[in-house]
Amino acid sequence: MATAIPETPRIDPHRSPDQRQGHSGNGGWRNLVPEDGDLHVALEYSPPPSSTGIWVVLFAITMMFAAFTSALIVRKGSSQDWHTFTLPSILYFNTLLLLASSVTLEVSRRRVATFMGGLKSQVESPARWLYITLFLGLLFVAGQYVAWSQLRAEGLYLSTNPSSSFFYLLTATHALHVLGGLGGLIYVIRKLSKLALRRSQLVATVRYWHFMGILWLYLLLLLWMKL
Repeated sequence: MATAIPETPRIDPHRSPDQRQGHSGNGGWRNLVPEDGDLHVALEYSPPPSSTGIWVVLFAITMMFAAFTSALIVRKGSSQDWHTFTLPSILYFNTLLLLASSVTLEVSRRRVATFMGGLKSQVESPARWLYITLFLGLLFVAGQYVAWSQLRAEGLYLSTNPSSSFFYLLTATHALHVLGGLGGLIYVIRKLSKLALRRSQLVATVRYWHFMGILWLYLLLLLWMKL
């Protein structure tokens, strides 16, 4: 009975050792590219981690505040001790601060694109607009603290009433996420100063910050209607 002997693989002497093993120094990306394809094009079209990760973060935040909203509606509907109160007027000023910060960040995003695009001589450093956005964000958080202080002066604490509990919960959780956005702005400023800022990093930070503004408008409307 004849035995078939497998043919010995033919090795191309012009290929590097990594290519002979079926991979490259790019973590195996070349295996996903056709023989006549371009590895650079394949890498360019692959989404950067910051671009993908920001959508996951925004989705998780959305689900969390959706759960808070559902809990608020159910608690108010089944509660006999729910007491409404007037929202601190400074919240509306804080809203203007957060909206203004989104405008300044958008201006900064466009200036960064021009600055990093090789036109540094035609545009001033966009870091100033990033600092303005950072300052407005800090003012927003400080304004939220003033709102909490005003409620405490009126005798409304976290455990005073279910309505005041939800107010502190929603506004404090949002403020913590705003602080996270401020950390992202500081990271972008540092990267920009070293001329090592990537477009995906800036876009992710901008999307997150704009989302914080939209989320706050939703929370303010919710609190105004339910509290």
